[in-house]
Amino acid sequence: MELGTYALIGERSLWALLPLATYLVLIFMGKKALSATLGGVAVGIVLTMLGPGSIARMFASSMGSFLALIGLIIMLGSGLGELMLKTGVSKTIVKWIIDKIGVNTEKKGILAIIVSSTVICGLLGTLAGGNAIIAPIIIPVVAAVGLTPSTVGAVFQSSGETGLIWGPFTGPVVALLAVTGLSYGRMMLWAALPFGIIWLVVIYFAAQRIQKNTKGKEKYDEADTNVDEVEITKEEILTTKVFNISFALLIGYGIYTGQGTSYAIFVMLALSIIISLVSRVGIEKGLGHLTTGMGKMASMFLLFVFLQVMLDLINLGGGFEALGDILMVMVDNLGREALMIAASFVGGFGVDGAAVAQLQITHDIFAPAVEAYSLPMEMWAIALIAASRITTSVYPTANMVGQMGIAKSNNIKAMLFGGWAVSLAALVYIIAWSFIGIRIFF
Repeated sequence: MELGTYALIGERSLWALLPLATYLVLIFMGKKALSATLGGVAVGIVLTMLGPGSIARMFASSMGSFLALIGLIIMLGSGLGELMLKTGVSKTIVKWIIDKIGVNTEKKGILAIIVSSTVICGLLGTLAGGNAIIAPIIIPVVAAVGLTPSTVGAVFQSSGETGLIWGPFTGPVVALLAVTGLSYGRMMLWAALPFGIIWLVVIYFAAQRIQKNTKGKEKYDEADTNVDEVEITKEEILTTKVFNISFALLIGYGIYTGQGTSYAIFVMLALSIIISLVSRVGIEKGLGHLTTGMGKMASMFLLFVFLQVMLDLINLGGGFEALGDILMVMVDNLGREALMIAASFVGGFGVDGAAVAQLQITHDIFAPAVEAYSLPMEMWAIALIAASRITTSVYPTANMVGQMGIAKSNNIKAMLFGGWAVSLAALVYIIAWSFIGIRIFF
């Protein structure tokens, strides 16, 4: 596709980045990601002066794009999460974790939240949805040992974010594997595991500091501290065991045979059918739960369709290539190591919106320089993780406020303390790794 006859920009023009600038401005003005992306598309259409037919073909093409595939996977993940909730699988997993840890101290309470949130958010692929599911089960348990809402909220945030970079079929992980070309195992070994372990270790100690500062000043209501035994039926136990085994086998097969991004669709559908049958919910009712959950993420699918169109419009004007020329000069002056550091800071502090969108945009901005200087994907992956995760931890974004609400907290300072603690620790690691890793891979 070519620029319109009366296009306001030429090829390889920095002005082609105006749609992206519009998107970022609208995001930081508080607009929702879908509205901000639509604004960016509108500016791109004006700059390129494409006709209605060309625009229609661009949207049709975006429906079959990689980003649209990610949107579908996220929708299926939400649907599977709804089915897991209705069949008691999520409840059973959380109950097992709590019983295994034996929550009888504040430190064990923090650990129980970390493990439960990381596992459930990683399985479901959603921060708000995952923690909303575990909150009614775990809050009474940790409240009974004295944890404050501020502590719980901060731990929910960082643990859930970690789950999203570890879960094999979460949107950010699928997107990361696709743009880097890494296998799940190599991505975890070199990028996600180090990043996530840093976050979990730091939030464990940061939560203790928050607990010390807020204990005696705030507490959960008496109703929240009543620990009622969560009832789990034999049917729910069987369904959960079959789910865990099936999930492990499907993941193992995918890793062993080197399955691609689309394999996630098969896994989601297979697991949905399996737990529908084992739980005796039945296929028809199970699919009903699946589609209900998928509907909750319909706006996310549209977001990725619009985002792909916006990126196509930018590429049509050569915006990322023009920016890449400037970045080449920076790398020539500062060295290959500067790429990882710059991407982590630019993505983490300068690009906001949906995590997959942040990851994709950051990758597109730096991709020419990454390719030109042959930066190993194992190193580039951790920069993209930082770019897509740090933003929601250092700014009072909707994600952060949402975790406060789930934890029944109103202490934004505690949330920011936890978010800045984990983010700064990760950035220090990335700066050090950018120099050490180069010497390992070259």
